[in-house]
Amino acid sequence: MKIESWIFMGGVFFFTPVAVVYGYMTNWSEWVGLLALLMLAGMSGMVGWYLMMTAKNVGIRPEDRVDGEIHENAGDVGLFAPWSWWPLILASAAAICFLGIAVGWWIFYIGAGLAVIGVVGWVNEFSRGDHAH
Repeated sequence: MKIESWIFMGGVFFFTPVAVVYGYMTNWSEWVGLLALLMLAGMSGMVGWYLMMTAKNVGIRPEDRVDGEIHENAGDVGLFAPWSWWPLILASAAAICFLGIAVGWWIFYIGAGLAVIGVVGWVNEFSRGDHAH
């Protein structure tokens, strides 16, 4: 994962100067593009940092080594929940929120409440503590 993390971290060093050049070229009068490029640099840094921290926890994968073989990655890779209904609830909440922006803000608040329920449910889906499902 080190290669992936360095690719995304490199986005910070690419998009930040591009944002400065963009701001200079527009005489600092067009803020949407400048802020979008700066946010892109920030998001690229967040993904790169996450991949870097995950690489420390996971260790060297077979695809990161020169002598890695295909059969070394056979079997289950990662933890997935194919039976989970929480993504459907979150997608419905997002649709209701977008409907609320178009129709009325009171609908947006219903979608936001549903989104909070969906996020809490998805995060605690594999909980084994006192409040397990």
